[in-house]
Amino acid sequence: MLKQIKGLHHVTSLASDARENNAFFTNVLGLRRIKKTVNFDAPDVYHLYYGDEAGTPGTVMTYFPFPNAARGAKGIGEVGRTAFSIPVGSSQAWIDRLTTFEVKGILQDVRFGEKRVLFDGPDGDQFALVESDDDRTPWTGNGVGEAMGIHGFHSADMRLKDAGVSGELLQFMGYEKLDQQDNITRFIVPGGNDANTIDIEELPSAGHAAQGAGSVHHIAFAVENRARQLEVREALLDTGYQVTPVIDRDYFYAIYFRTPGGVLFEVATNEPGFDRDEDTAHLGEALKLPSRHEHLRGHLESRLQPLDS
Repeated sequence: MLKQIKGLHHVTSLASDARENNAFFTNVLGLRRIKKTVNFDAPDVYHLYYGDEAGTPGTVMTYFPFPNAARGAKGIGEVGRTAFSIPVGSSQAWIDRLTTFEVKGILQDVRFGEKRVLFDGPDGDQFALVESDDDRTPWTGNGVGEAMGIHGFHSADMRLKDAGVSGELLQFMGYEKLDQQDNITRFIVPGGNDANTIDIEELPSAGHAAQGAGSVHHIAFAVENRARQLEVREALLDTGYQVTPVIDRDYFYAIYFRTPGGVLFEVATNEPGFDRDEDTAHLGEALKLPSRHEHLRGHLESRLQPLDS
């Protein structure tokens, strides 16, 4: 069993409109835009990052907003809902805020004893705000104060036909089975970061998901550095998984592999961080490009949609 993985690093999804996506995460949820860059593999599309003050691993939601992308279809083989941690007692304040912004799909429930507020993003993305004890410092602003600020990720839901093989993979990656409630099995990383929970939702009769706007593209797990990442990669290869070589994403190093349930996993390093090319006080303000795309700056700046109206 691996010991290097500490929990979630980031979650990356697809969107259909960059400005709408930016407004939702900064104005509605009160997160900080920590990086404005481009999809390294398709530089005519933004890659937007939102999180806490510094983009701490375990807080970072990222998006590829493909203009006018068709909406995805929900089903098995995907991360179906991403959950953020909020202070205990702040659910009603969030319901009031989300209602004011006319956010869709607002519901309340309780899972494993924790109160949750469920809601939809602009492209039908499914989210939850979970009341939990969490000592991480939230980013505050745009009407979201410390009493209700988002601390970072709480968990992510994987929707699968069967929990068996993917549950074994999570346990190999260092997760432990914590509890089960109806068709939900909860796994946690003991001693990990505060974004240390994965819930597997078994849906044996559901159809397969189809990716599009509102879909999670991949989910990334955090390791401390490149040395630990290489250890994880070697162990996964030895187990029979097809793992990519290490890819430099400027702000972290990444490896990817597809799980038996169809979800794309990434293992990302906590180094070097989002302040490698911007001062922390000014994260997310300027368009940052990887060196191989710097020659496209004029073209991209003239074509990419302005984010702030």
